[in-house]
Amino acid sequence: MSSARIAGRYAKSLIELAQEEGKLERIFEDIQHFKSASELRDLALLLKSPIVGPEKKRSIFKALFQDIYDPMSFSFLEIILRKGREMYLPEIADEFVEQYKVINQISTVRLITAAELTPTQLEALKNKIKQSGLILDNIELITKVDPNIIGGFVIEIGDKLYDASVIHKLEEMRKAFAS
Repeated sequence: MSSARIAGRYAKSLIELAQEEGKLERIFEDIQHFKSASELRDLALLLKSPIVGPEKKRSIFKALFQDIYDPMSFSFLEIILRKGREMYLPEIADEFVEQYKVINQISTVRLITAAELTPTQLEALKNKIKQSGLILDNIELITKVDPNIIGGFVIEIGDKLYDASVIHKLEEMRKAFAS
């Protein structure tokens, strides 16, 4: 079975259980935390290591997560460990976050600008994006400053990319002059 299918099934099961128990927001916080933690090199290596045994992994997880996670979240991690599927935990966390966003009608919008935008400009941009009809009800705006685009902006909404950067316009002009 592919890792995407495994991750999807486990994430769906956890989401359904969290909804039934009324703990979706709390479990989401735990999964977000675990997702961040699993990006650390040491934990990523631990999850994929065939040398470290299941009991050792369980004791490490207990020391790291038991006191800070909801019992449901920690029990879920223990089940994954018991089944020997810990190498899929980062993908399961990613899939959980994606399913959570679908349930809560959240669209992720990535914005790259040449300079930092003010809160007023960001709010105006959010309103324009909402009016476009390209997104769901809520926006998760991820901003990045890249001086290499010279000016303008690049917006990524799902699989759509809107490049209104100066560097892109210059590249288009260069191609037009070349032909």
